[in-house]
Amino acid sequence: MKCFIFFLLTVAAFQSVAQVQLSTKSKKAIELYTEADNYRVRGQFQEAIALLNQALQKDDEFVEAYYRLGLVYLNMKQYDPAILQLEKGLSLTADIRKQKVFWFDLGDAYLAKGRYEDAMKTLGAFIKNEIQNKQKVDRATMMYKSAEFAFKNKDNISAYKQRPLSDTVNCFAMQYFPVLTADQRQLIFTRRLSNDPNDDEDLVVATKNDKGQWQKPVSISKNINTQLNEGTCTISADGRKLIMTSCTGREGIGSCDLYESTKIGDEWSEPKNLGTNVNSPSWESQPSLSADGRTLYFISDRRSGYGRRDIWISQLDDNGKWSKAVNAGKTINSQFDEMSPFIHANNKVLYYASNGLPGFGGYDIYFVERKDSIGWSAPQNFGAPVNTHEDQFSLFITADGKKGYYSQDEAALRAGESKSRLFELVIPTENQIKFRSNYVKGIVRDKKDRHPLRARIELINIEKNAVESLVESDSVTGEYLIVLTQGADYALYVNRKSYLFKSLNFNYSEVKDFAPIILDIDLEKAVAGSVVVLNNIFFEFDKFDLKDSSIPELNKILTFLTENPRVKVEIAGHTDNAGTADYNRQLSLKRAQSVFNYLVEKGIDSRRLQPMGYGPDRPIAANDSEDNKKMNRRIEFKLIQ
Repeated sequence: MKCFIFFLLTVAAFQSVAQVQLSTKSKKAIELYTEADNYRVRGQFQEAIALLNQALQKDDEFVEAYYRLGLVYLNMKQYDPAILQLEKGLSLTADIRKQKVFWFDLGDAYLAKGRYEDAMKTLGAFIKNEIQNKQKVDRATMMYKSAEFAFKNKDNISAYKQRPLSDTVNCFAMQYFPVLTADQRQLIFTRRLSNDPNDDEDLVVATKNDKGQWQKPVSISKNINTQLNEGTCTISADGRKLIMTSCTGREGIGSCDLYESTKIGDEWSEPKNLGTNVNSPSWESQPSLSADGRTLYFISDRRSGYGRRDIWISQLDDNGKWSKAVNAGKTINSQFDEMSPFIHANNKVLYYASNGLPGFGGYDIYFVERKDSIGWSAPQNFGAPVNTHEDQFSLFITADGKKGYYSQDEAALRAGESKSRLFELVIPTENQIKFRSNYVKGIVRDKKDRHPLRARIELINIEKNAVESLVESDSVTGEYLIVLTQGADYALYVNRKSYLFKSLNFNYSEVKDFAPIILDIDLEKAVAGSVVVLNNIFFEFDKFDLKDSSIPELNKILTFLTENPRVKVEIAGHTDNAGTADYNRQLSLKRAQSVFNYLVEKGIDSRRLQPMGYGPDRPIAANDSEDNKKMNRRIEFKLIQ
């Protein structure tokens, strides 16, 4: 009924405008305007928009064209462009008859966008000046009251904005336990075709297209889904390692076990049981991987826990073996049940469900923050509206902290049935996690012929000299993705045997917000003449003493030289053009000498090292900006034999 009434009011508005002489004198603009209206009435909005924009190109003060364009956007529920066009048109006319038409629809658009004060102002103006069209006055009065109420009560409305995902995604009887890759391009979840708990569970994946729209979910892989149950899963940030739950039917250790599959190119491997270090004769389920896929959180009902179901943790070692699982501890686990753990991409915040802590009822979502390498803060309730008097599970927070995804059970039309749907939660800035994450991704390639390479990619926290993340690029495609988190200065190293390593720096110690980075990385063969810029060697301004933050990079050079004992290298210092050339040559030589001294002290034969100082003589960028000067201030590592 609301849509029908709006249609009638819109038609009346068009008629009202038509009764007033058009504001343009351009015959071509009028012709385009009339043709656009023919498309509009047939619901061909894109064609109408194109023609109205052409009309405005002929006369950019064509008031009625702005109105029609705004109205088309309103019908498409594209409120921002609708407001923009209506505001433009309103600003161009002093005719009260035309102003009334704009005020009505602009007030409607403001209300739809939650701009309540603007809505009250424009609707109030309409109500005050319209004396003939009672139907529209009544409608405007109702909209005004809505805006007034919303404005007065806006602080009482939940800060979180929730919405179900589209029916394109929510196309099964049951869908639950959603997880996403760090780039938010893939959504993986468990589906059932009926609400029968004994029905077959499979894993499906929905992919986001270039318009940001989720496509219809499909089976994740024939190598993973079988006639048996494939249930709750987790995926690494790069989307290349998956751990899932499978119960009766597979050759396992307990009633439900955890299995691992790896994606190489476009193919997933057949799942393999994680073994007795993770699985027990009891029940294991609901896994969650850290961003790099090297730490696993999961639920088990084994007897040695604090409650009936606890969170357990296992680590992947350098040989690809999972460590003996340990209990997450009594700070996290209660005397009752914990469920659905989720470790955020920042590796600092763990979310989970529990019925053993004060909450709104049943299972609530809680979170703990990592205090150090072994300790966690006290659990905090995630709060309403996510937590209600009903059970809440499976919360997933995106790497950037701006959105959440979860499943929610709903009553179906027929008694005794239920339906689980996936929801998206938009998280306001003030409620977002302290350390948000993003990522750098691209392809690792051979510099000469550009063929993809499998390489080891290591992210090191420079201040702590600790590995934060360790991944490998895809052996078929060369693709990689690694997560970066606010609050640290990072060195990124890309290594492959027979190639010169690549050194990159990402300083996010003070950054407040940052966008994803797309970065292809070309590796050079380790042959004479190949060069790498050492982006993580640091000196104080105008000094040559190495800062402690240089140690990770120096040790990387040390490892390379140790593994390649016949290699001889030039250590070249470079500066920008500030100061005299002679002074800079001496400074750059002393800096190269400092690196030389460190390596010799660590056991490298001095005859393999040749320190050189080039000062400003070999810039790699014009010295016309601070960023370019920073690029020129560098230490290079060049193979000479």
